[in-house]
Amino acid sequence: MPLIVTIPTQKAIFCQKSYPRTPLLEKIVNSTAPHSPTPPSPKMSAKNTTFLILLIFLPISWSAHFFAWGDLAIFITSALAIIPLAAWMGKATEEIAVVTGPAIGGLLNATFGNATELIIAFIALKNGLVDVVKASITGAMISNLLLVMGISMLLGGIRYKEQKFQPIVARVNAASMNLAVIAILIPTAVNFTSTGITETTIQHLSVAVAVVLIIIYGLTLLFSIKTHAYLYDIGIAEQNNLDANVVEHQPNLWLWSGVLVGCTLMVAIESELLVDSLQVATSQLGLSTLFTGVILVPIIGNAAENTTAISVALKNKMDLAVAVAVGSTMQIALFVAPVLVLAGWILGQPMDLDFNPFELVAVAVAVLIANNITSDGRSNWLEGALLLAAYVVLGLAFYFHPAIDGISAI
Repeated sequence: MPLIVTIPTQKAIFCQKSYPRTPLLEKIVNSTAPHSPTPPSPKMSAKNTTFLILLIFLPISWSAHFFAWGDLAIFITSALAIIPLAAWMGKATEEIAVVTGPAIGGLLNATFGNATELIIAFIALKNGLVDVVKASITGAMISNLLLVMGISMLLGGIRYKEQKFQPIVARVNAASMNLAVIAILIPTAVNFTSTGITETTIQHLSVAVAVVLIIIYGLTLLFSIKTHAYLYDIGIAEQNNLDANVVEHQPNLWLWSGVLVGCTLMVAIESELLVDSLQVATSQLGLSTLFTGVILVPIIGNAAENTTAISVALKNKMDLAVAVAVGSTMQIALFVAPVLVLAGWILGQPMDLDFNPFELVAVAVAVLIANNITSDGRSNWLEGALLLAAYVVLGLAFYFHPAIDGISAI
């Protein structure tokens, strides 16, 4: 999830300045300042409680594996176990960022923002499921842009009629996502228009493009955290207002670092179980591996972020909801996908950016629709419904699409 840095509000700055304490000023300050901090809202506690309850699927998934309950049971229980682990990884990253500051926090967020998807994809890549990895990459981008942002705009628009967010930031994000589409279009176009080109050549081209994308991702971090951080001040101030009445605390750095490391290890274990049972479980469910990679796996990996985006949209904080959805998409396209290409090159797996043309069309459609809807900095429930309709249409297309070469043989 994109890093959110807390800055003092104008009210706080006003109260901190040294003005003569006249009776009128005293009355104004006392009337505007909160008399006492309040505990976190029940909704947050309920969400944390839900994630804690879901942790019970950790031992259940291990039992399903060791006692051979079947691939379907392993697949379902490991998927449910990954959801709370991903949530606690995000929570730990946010708490560590409070202590370490925006610079290191931004790097942590860049690394762990989509760690769940990266770990699942890496395990699949190590097992030789290259087409599943590609499907999960395109599925994560489509899910964030159409499903997450669509639900956020629909529910937020029903409650608030019209919501606003930063159009400048939306345009910058749109340019980055357009670059991502170009990056996966070029290797595919080269392979499609060339005869006799080898798989090694395509992989070398993909590695070179991946390096460019990682450099661009680093530049986007520099842009958003350092040189043009003021463009994101509205979203920062909104998050500060959300937390204004919550009891302030100083996070325990060692505790949350331990939580982050522990959750990362557990996600790796559960991802191994998930990937190992993927083929048989999806066959028993009557689903193709393509549909599972594009639709189911991204929903599992993004469940925690989806909850965050929807909850802030319901609080009329659409800046934050768009930041979560679009920021996660940019991380997938500019960081996760290139890292997986480099990892495939190192591991000797034929991972490249030569995607199936239908996957490429789906990503291009998702980026085009999302860019058009976010270009004006306003959203309503109808635009959310349009995004969801596009996601449903693409989901149906992937469901009825015949197996891609290599996937059915996994």
